[in-house]
Amino acid sequence: MARPSTVRNFAWLWLAATIAVLIVGFRQAIFLAPMEATMGNLQRIFYYHLPHAILGLIFPYINLAASLGYLYWRRRDPLKALSADALAVASAEITVLYVGITLASGMLWGKPAWGIWWAWDARLTTELILWLLYVSYLMLRRFSPAGQTGVLSAVLAVFAAVDVPIVYMSIHWWRTQHPAPVFGSDGGGIDPGMVPAVLWNLAGWAMWGLLLIGFRFALERRRQLAEQEAALLALEASLETPQ
Repeated sequence: MARPSTVRNFAWLWLAATIAVLIVGFRQAIFLAPMEATMGNLQRIFYYHLPHAILGLIFPYINLAASLGYLYWRRRDPLKALSADALAVASAEITVLYVGITLASGMLWGKPAWGIWWAWDARLTTELILWLLYVSYLMLRRFSPAGQTGVLSAVLAVFAAVDVPIVYMSIHWWRTQHPAPVFGSDGGGIDPGMVPAVLWNLAGWAMWGLLLIGFRFALERRRQLAEQEAALLALEASLETPQ
């Protein structure tokens, strides 16, 4: 196991690198990327909307993998199960954050582009459902009966992850007001001068999201250990109490 000082130093280095990449991404997006011919400077929100949209479909699978790990280890190796559960809740919270930013930035972009804040478009609706599923996941963790939180939330995580490919494929399966994809075999493509801004911001926000997941994971593990220690102290106190 790595020493706390080593982990702390790595975290500070990761934070410094993340800030540096985000600064480069900001410069690329705001000052260097060419202005879009139709939407003008409004299009620059794309460099923040797109990375959060992509990562909002990736982080749920960290939650899914951790939840499956919890179900697998909960009887075989309870310590590994607790770590997996901590990673599950951390990734779920960051999923809610990133999908929420995707929805908010899409609305800010959609109002001047479409003239309305919201349309019950296939992509927007499935994205909203994804956000609601992970909000429900966090609410379930908060209000579920003691001792059943991990299992119930892990089962919900499996169902929530099913919505991810539906969100991704929505603009292929249904007629939609949302713009067509710009990358991939059937993507419309973008100006080559815009690509660096996309890649720098995608890298920066991915690094930021992983940093937040790591920080939240550490907090959750600390909470778990404190809870275990309190339970042991209570057990010892009950054993010492004269009958």
